[in-house]
Amino acid sequence: MPVGPGQPATHQAESPRRIRDAVPAAPDEGLVAGARRRAAAWVHDLASPDEWLPWAGIAALTAALLYSYLPSLALLPSIWADPQYQHGWIVPLLSVMLLFWWRQPVGAVSGSARLAGLGLLAASLVIRLGFAYFRVKTFDMYTFVPALAGTFLMAGGWSVFRWAWIPIALLIFMYPLPEGHQRYLTGPLQNFNTTVATFLLQTLGFDALQSGNLIQLGEDHVMNVVDACAGLKMLTIFVWLAAVVIAVAGLQWWENLVIAVSAIPMAILANTLRITAAGMLYAVSPEMAEGFHDSTPAALLMMGAAVGFILLEMKLLSYVIVTDDYAPAQVTVGAPTRPAAVPAGPRPGSFPLIPGANGSGGQPGSGGTMR
Repeated sequence: MPVGPGQPATHQAESPRRIRDAVPAAPDEGLVAGARRRAAAWVHDLASPDEWLPWAGIAALTAALLYSYLPSLALLPSIWADPQYQHGWIVPLLSVMLLFWWRQPVGAVSGSARLAGLGLLAASLVIRLGFAYFRVKTFDMYTFVPALAGTFLMAGGWSVFRWAWIPIALLIFMYPLPEGHQRYLTGPLQNFNTTVATFLLQTLGFDALQSGNLIQLGEDHVMNVVDACAGLKMLTIFVWLAAVVIAVAGLQWWENLVIAVSAIPMAILANTLRITAAGMLYAVSPEMAEGFHDSTPAALLMMGAAVGFILLEMKLLSYVIVTDDYAPAQVTVGAPTRPAAVPAGPRPGSFPLIPGANGSGGQPGSGGTMR
């Protein structure tokens, strides 16, 4: 359409896929209202062929990938039945939610994006063939994640890949660790947790003595820190949880680095607290202690401790290090003072769980807090 003399030059390229503000965000928009607004914006955008054609390509290629990986994907329910990986079913649900929340209109798909996406998809499938030839099942499963990323890049271009790659990358946590790594991790974790739990019990005044992976409690009771108590479950859950926080919280790079480095020590500490609590219950009732060890309250205790450690760490970081945005304003002697400007965005200590909740479109890192 020709551009009139009174029209801006950008009017010619305007299309329904560029009109995200057709359903404006309310200032105090919550999660439910935000989900409805984003769903309405997506339906509005799909009225344009420039929007629904790329999404049709993504859907078709994703369906082909799911069919190709169906043998390995069919193993996931049995894997998630293992107590070590019971959190696995939450991972794809959260990734789908983030994809929906962070969705942006599809831009022009360049030739470089199509080539890069095709190359990533082809490389993933070639690597998969190699793992399948040597019957390495776990790494065969892992190749689904880069293959899916290549699908989004090839069909949606760089504009889609920028906000979609993080939720896709988080899907790696729905798979188990390689079997060899499990064996190498379980033994050292067992020994470390037994030693620390024995020390804590002794510090609290309990009669505890370590013998290998056994804790002698008094004269009559022995608590065995078996493989299931090694903390591998807590380790995988906590590392995934830390990755989610890094992805969605919109923190500074150094805060993300601190959370990433501290994820494994905090996971081990949370699991040690569970073993210590079970040992303390032996003084009350051995039956209660045995029932608590693998019970839902024990799992909730570990998850609560893990989430509490992350929130406490983020709060402490907000007080320990003050960024330039919140540094005291410099005032010249004799010059009139004026109130310091209040920076936009969440203040230190807030927890912006879902970026883009302030109506900025949901792009990662765009700010916004959960209300």
